[in-house]
Amino acid sequence: MVAYQYKFAKVLTVREQEKSETEIAYKESVNAFEQVATELYNLLKKRESTLDTQNDLLSNGLSIDGIHHYSNFLESLQKRIEVVQKEVIQARSKMNWYEEKLLEKSLEVRKFEKMKEKDFESFQQEQYRLEAIVLDEISSLKFQNKEIR
Repeated sequence: MVAYQYKFAKVLTVREQEKSETEIAYKESVNAFEQVATELYNLLKKRESTLDTQNDLLSNGLSIDGIHHYSNFLESLQKRIEVVQKEVIQARSKMNWYEEKLLEKSLEVRKFEKMKEKDFESFQQEQYRLEAIVLDEISSLKFQNKEIR
């Protein structure tokens, strides 16, 4: 019996490697997005608590220097929030891009796997057909040998 060998085995291997690399890059982009999004969340939380503290102090009476200090701090915090928001947008788009690439690579690999399954099925059918021919020849030779004797 002949051993099965898929004609696109090397291509399938390359596609699987590409898929694995893309999967790793996607996971890294997800982690980067999560880190930046967490930083943004923390900054927004910090701004909110600072505003609450400032409002509490204003209701109790706050010096001009204190107001100026909180105002400068909130302004610098807002600038940092804007920068991090841009980073979040970039990280999200990068993550989405890798997600699309991963989907494409997964589909490619799946197509080659399906082709391999169909090719293997036809290989098996051909092997069964050849085996049946051989068995038919053997049985007819045995029958001929019995008739000659």
